[in-house]
Amino acid sequence: MTHEDTPTKEQLEREGDVAADYLEGLLDIADIDGDLELDVRQGRAYVSVESDDASLRPLADPDTVQALQELTRLAVQRETGEFSRLILDVGGSRDTRRAQLAELVDQAVSRLDDGATQASLPAMTSYERKIVHDIVAERGLVSESYGERDDRHTVIRKA
Repeated sequence: MTHEDTPTKEQLEREGDVAADYLEGLLDIADIDGDLELDVRQGRAYVSVESDDASLRPLADPDTVQALQELTRLAVQRETGEFSRLILDVGGSRDTRRAQLAELVDQAVSRLDDGATQASLPAMTSYERKIVHDIVAERGLVSESYGERDDRHTVIRKA
């Protein structure tokens, strides 16, 4: 399978299993209790770590989640030999980030309502840009991504 191929559900479930094993090991080392849930969503393995106690809270920071996600993707790739686009959620961090991105889009829409022809958002990951594109489409606007690598950002315009 190449980077461009669409993985099967079975391959994504295997990614999730490998990721869960890796994350369980990390949580054990850090002596943090967490329950892992695995899912397949929109062509990606999705792993969620939840806990009722506060020990998980420091790991739910967006930058920490991003770093853990990259480490987990590398562990999956090492084990399976395949590129992974796995998504990691820690303590509801993805829902929190979606709400933050929706607020950024709302601020951009306000600039458009005030007469701007377009509104640029800060650079973000491809996953965050996808969420922004979905939010923008829900609001009846159009968006495009521009830039390279770490400078890639989204520009929003009225339809």
